[in-house]
Amino acid sequence: GKQWYQRRVRGDNGCYIPYPNYYYSGRLRPARRNERRTDVPKHIQHPDYWKDGTPLSEIQSRGVGQIRILNEEEIAGMRLAGRLGREVMDVAASMVKVGVTTEEIDDAVYNATINRDCYPSPLNYRGFPKSCCTSVNEVICHGIPDKRPLEDGDIVNIDITVFKDGFHGDLNETFYVGNVDEKGKKLVEASYECLQRAIASVKPGAKYRDVGNIIQKYINTQGFSVVRSYCGHGINQLFHTAPSVPHYAKNKAVGIMKPGHCFTIEPMINEGGWGDTLWPDDWTAVTTDGKRSSQFEQTLLVTETGCEILTGRKEKNGQPYFRD
Repeated sequence: GKQWYQRRVRGDNGCYIPYPNYYYSGRLRPARRNERRTDVPKHIQHPDYWKDGTPLSEIQSRGVGQIRILNEEEIAGMRLAGRLGREVMDVAASMVKVGVTTEEIDDAVYNATINRDCYPSPLNYRGFPKSCCTSVNEVICHGIPDKRPLEDGDIVNIDITVFKDGFHGDLNETFYVGNVDEKGKKLVEASYECLQRAIASVKPGAKYRDVGNIIQKYINTQGFSVVRSYCGHGINQLFHTAPSVPHYAKNKAVGIMKPGHCFTIEPMINEGGWGDTLWPDDWTAVTTDGKRSSQFEQTLLVTETGCEILTGRKEKNGQPYFRD
């Protein structure tokens, strides 16, 4: 029958099959994972959703649509959250190698976050079960860390956000695991380069809707495609807020950049078509054609003259780890 065929031909993990009738677009499968942690020390400031998963303050601000201009005190809070988020990313980066599980990376992220007196923002955000997102190969974003060991030739994105004294700092990076093929390297390079080009355009007076034009124009030259379902976002005391920053061309995003605006740019670039679909876990977004996807993200502050990257790497002139 079809199930037997799918299991045999598509390389299912024979013993753990949580969604037996789901047809996966690619080769990756979910693996077992430990329960969600509930032991963040009480002395660390928690976001409003930590217990029941509902980001009430975010939902309440939805109707407003106004892009907040942060004051000096808030900017200092965002700088600290961004710097600490980067420190946690540096810990995660040191873990990436063949045979390490994404859950082991998540545990290291949890510990590094707690050690810096931060709360791991993804943890129980709308019910998310882990402290970071780990997105392997055809996973576009929001992959859930689990007991699958990383394999030679994988690419893996790690998306980290920390909540420090009332402010969120959000970044992500895609890493090579062992020896990645040339097409995979080209994809990762292109996804990094398009973010660099987008960041270079950020300055007072620029339109949020123009970010996507810059990204798509470059990605078209590389023969890849831009995911449309997930966007960059405002970030401050709220994890996700106005503005929305689409990464594709001819979008209808509202707003003009002003000094004191804080937001992310995080283009997801696919090897094949731009389509995405969701695993039955209601989090893991994958390409519809099963081909790979790569992404980079920074949290940015608009300044008087351009922008400041709040989550930039301190070592090696800020270069991404895949170039080390």
